[in-house]
Amino acid sequence: MNPSLEDKDKTVEMTSFPKVLTFREKLGYAAGDLGNGFLFEMGQLYLLKYMTDVLGLPAVSAGGVFLVAKIWDAFADIGVGTIIDHRKKIGPRGRFRPFMLWAALPLGLLLIANFTVPDFTLKMQEVWCYITYILFGTVYSVSNIAYGSMQPTMTKNNIERSQLASWRTVGSNIGTLVSTVAFMPIVLLMPSPHMGYSTAAIIFAIGGITCQLFCYSSIKERYEDEKQRQKDFAEQSKESTSEFKEIIKSYGSVFKNGPLLILCLANLFSFSAFNVKQAVQFYFAQYALHNITIISYMAFFTMGSATLAAVCIPWLTKTIGKKSTFIIGCVIWAISDGIGYFVTGDAVVYTIITTISYFGYGLTSGLNWALISDVVEFGEWKTHVRSEGIVYSSYTYFRKLSQAAAGLVPGIVLSAVGYVPNHVQTAQAIAGIRGLVFIYPVVMAILTTILMFFYPLTEDKYTQIMNDLERRHIED
Repeated sequence: MNPSLEDKDKTVEMTSFPKVLTFREKLGYAAGDLGNGFLFEMGQLYLLKYMTDVLGLPAVSAGGVFLVAKIWDAFADIGVGTIIDHRKKIGPRGRFRPFMLWAALPLGLLLIANFTVPDFTLKMQEVWCYITYILFGTVYSVSNIAYGSMQPTMTKNNIERSQLASWRTVGSNIGTLVSTVAFMPIVLLMPSPHMGYSTAAIIFAIGGITCQLFCYSSIKERYEDEKQRQKDFAEQSKESTSEFKEIIKSYGSVFKNGPLLILCLANLFSFSAFNVKQAVQFYFAQYALHNITIISYMAFFTMGSATLAAVCIPWLTKTIGKKSTFIIGCVIWAISDGIGYFVTGDAVVYTIITTISYFGYGLTSGLNWALISDVVEFGEWKTHVRSEGIVYSSYTYFRKLSQAAAGLVPGIVLSAVGYVPNHVQTAQAIAGIRGLVFIYPVVMAILTTILMFFYPLTEDKYTQIMNDLERRHIED
């Protein structure tokens, strides 16, 4: 039976883990999520509108594509995490990095396929959307699970982990910023929407592949303890020689990881709110504010605000801790969007309100990546099994469910309120769109805040866990 943290000897000297990351590693890690922004955000930002307003798919049908694809992706994440954790032969490139290398080019090609639908019948175009988006999500799982899982192997220093989370968030925000600012202008430059979306997808696919390869070449897996991992597998095999039972035991360790489960649910709520808001803001700008071009210039303020939040994360977490910083972000986000629902009537007010809410979301989004590294260590401390891939993929499983909501919820609501593409909308339709942009995020932010009050890993507990693990490894 594992001793509780409170029962540990408080007189034990705490280990200070060295800072080991170079500037190139931090920059390279940021480039990884910059590339993810170029590749992944295209689907979250533009694919729903492309399917409804360009292809002419019914909103519910387009939402169904997201629902099926993202549920598939969620299980793909788990599968990829399992494969990563149970690799027996690790080459010189490391455990995680090769997956990013192998996935880069296919990701770019599949992004282009998502926005280059042949001139089939409407039903066959819907089938094409299902196939290409499911394949894209599967390959993205291969790349992204490896990218996120490797962070605990890059550094054990708590401050550097917060810095990596901050750098990653900055990269992601810049990717989203450039995608938001540049994509639609490229589309509008072309003679037709079909050609415009395809051209923009090609440009961003090239940028995404380049960033992914730079990330791969810049980062280093420094703390991959293969000897300890093989010992864990050997101990599990003593109880059962079945590989299947060994994997099941790894999954069982996830359900004993309370902080991970809290973080997964919190992320399900918060990320679904952000994704729904992103997917619907184009409808809101076009039909409620009658100015779709504001999305491009507004992004400089909103993503700049989210990036500022990411830059503030290391200082805030050092001052008040990760948990308090996360909760403050949720509160800022909920209050700003709540006010926005009542006062937003033009582009200027919408920009101001959304800029404030993005600062709050930027705090929560950036901290997610630091917190997931912490729960990996907690899982090993609690269960004696270290499974970065399964822990991270369990976390992203809930993120994929939130992305399914980002397509399904707007699809259902838009159909229910009588949305008609490329026409003047009724008052009922405008009210439904406004509710998706403001009320849905407020509710999700409140639920996230409540959950995070029960998150148990403070900075003191994390330090004690890391020292317990260090002593355990030395004794073994």
